[in-house]
Amino acid sequence: MITLVGFALVLGPLVFIHELGHYLAGRLFGVRADTFSIGFGKELFGWTDRRGTRWKLSALPLGGYVQFAGDSNPAGQPSADWLALPADERARTLQGRPLWQRAMIVLAGPVTNLLVAVLILAGFAWAYGTLVSPPVVGLVQPGSVAEKAGVRAGDRIVSLGGGAIDSFLAIRMTVSQHPGERLDMVLDRGGQRLAVVVTPAVKVESDRFGNHQSIGFLGVGPATVERRPVGPVGALAEGLGETRDIIAMTVTGIEQIVTGRRDARELGGPIKIAKYSGEQLVSGWQSFVGFIALISINLGFINLLPIPVLDGGHLVLFAIEAVRRKPVSQRGQELAFGTGLALVVALMLFVTFNDAGSLKLFGG
Repeated sequence: MITLVGFALVLGPLVFIHELGHYLAGRLFGVRADTFSIGFGKELFGWTDRRGTRWKLSALPLGGYVQFAGDSNPAGQPSADWLALPADERARTLQGRPLWQRAMIVLAGPVTNLLVAVLILAGFAWAYGTLVSPPVVGLVQPGSVAEKAGVRAGDRIVSLGGGAIDSFLAIRMTVSQHPGERLDMVLDRGGQRLAVVVTPAVKVESDRFGNHQSIGFLGVGPATVERRPVGPVGALAEGLGETRDIIAMTVTGIEQIVTGRRDARELGGPIKIAKYSGEQLVSGWQSFVGFIALISINLGFINLLPIPVLDGGHLVLFAIEAVRRKPVSQRGQELAFGTGLALVVALMLFVTFNDAGSLKLFGG
């Protein structure tokens, strides 16, 4: 029950927030919404507001949608009924708005998810301050990868893996994402630049719930760690920075899975999200709210991928329309959306099978 409650408290509000972004952007541009649904399939209950929008909860609670007036087919092409509408009625439909307004309505959903995550992370930074730790090595573990590479206490790590380093947290993030992979490192030792190559060791971390994760381990510790208070502006900057870092980690993880450097079984779907939701719920409200921010970032990021049926796919078609000065043909859009739907369904089946295997529902 805790898992189900946690899952509902994570996914339900985030789906609502995502669709609310679409809905409010549509309202801003004068587009009428016919349906606002949390979930898919058969309606369980709902009501119709004074603007004619049907708000409802549907049987399959793994997403949601806003159906705007005139958006009657997957390709969003004008139908005969739409063409027969008076001009003022057509102007209140999605297809009747300028291209840039349609793009803003589509973009508003994932942007709202990202904004919510930024505000959550900014709130934590404002309440608890932020950790400040320069990228200076304070200790080197005997026998570690760092010691064998010649890293010494007092060295300042300038770059790692081709990226500039400005904090010790950046070192930890970069190393943890590349277990067993060679990384170029540049050290500053007394004003002299030294180039070394390190291959982080593979370390398996486990939490109290039995979840395992393979991370890279270098064997160095920071020279100083300080928690500093921040004001509203600084907190917002921290929230934006953390959101950027989480998106970068997600992109790196996907790249590693595609190139075979990371096990595809690490991909998770609804079952694993539900499991983690319950675990974070019993771990305290801070952990749970932080987990909501993480899932909100992933929800926003995934929806921006250029896959038809996702928001990013719509934006790609809008971009093509802007370049061509005319929409992609109905046949072309239907083919794109059919392919995108097949891809999304296949991915959902794959991650669900992964989840079932990792949870030993079918014997492991």
